[in-house]
Amino acid sequence: MANHVSSLKRARQTIVKTAVNRANKSKLRGTLRLLREAIIKGDHAAATTQYRETASILDKSVQKGVLHKNTASRYKSRLNSRLKAIATAKAA
Repeated sequence: MANHVSSLKRARQTIVKTAVNRANKSKLRGTLRLLREAIIKGDHAAATTQYRETASILDKSVQKGVLHKNTASRYKSRLNSRLKAIATAKAA
């Protein structure tokens, strides 16, 4: 256990920051799950709406330091390609 005032403060800050990061990561995983479920159902309109929300949360998680920018970009690219696959499957 920390004994110095500064180390006690850092311990308190770590607890708060861990809770914030956990909440942000949980929100991100939830939106990713909702988008994947919409893609599996094949509902293009719902999936498009959910993709916009998910992309926004991915970008926010990069700003907050939860994800690396390349990781978020990779997620968005792969999800967008799956979304486009639904659109072409509906058209064909």
